Amino acid sequence: MNNVMTADPLSAEECLRLLDTVSVGRVVFSDAALPAAQPVNFVALRDGVVFGLGQGSPAAAALQGSVVAFEADAYDEQRQTAWTVLVVGHAEEATDPEAARAVAARGRWPWSSGPSDRIVRVRYGRVSGHRFGGAHQTSG
Repeated sequence: MNNVMTADPLSAEECLRLLDTVSVGRVVFSDAALPAAQPVNFVALRDGVVFGLGQGSPAAAALQGSVVAFEADAYDEQRQTAWTVLVVGHAEEATDPEAARAVAARGRWPWSSGPSDRIVRVRYGRVSGHRFGGAHQTSG
């Protein structure tokens, strides 16, 4: 017998709603032509997710103008349910006051090497996600 979880696709609207429920995600980018990921605290705004990066961050130089992926998820062990959301879009430096306020409100993060020198926005280009749950036994 195997445990099988169902995977149901989420609408873009549901994905954006779920992004508002968590504060930690991962930005995935190319570093010297190799895939790399960095955890970040983020805020989901109307036009993209924003997060701060310290000057020494490996992602800081790689992100400007690049197409990147941003992923966030949550897992409920007791209910055996989970969801994941993937945003693919262009990264850019965010200089608007709304982004600065949102990032400042999150405070300092454990993986930050220092203050957030740059605020990055990943625009919502493609938004997709899945909800997982309903683990059930199958023969196999």
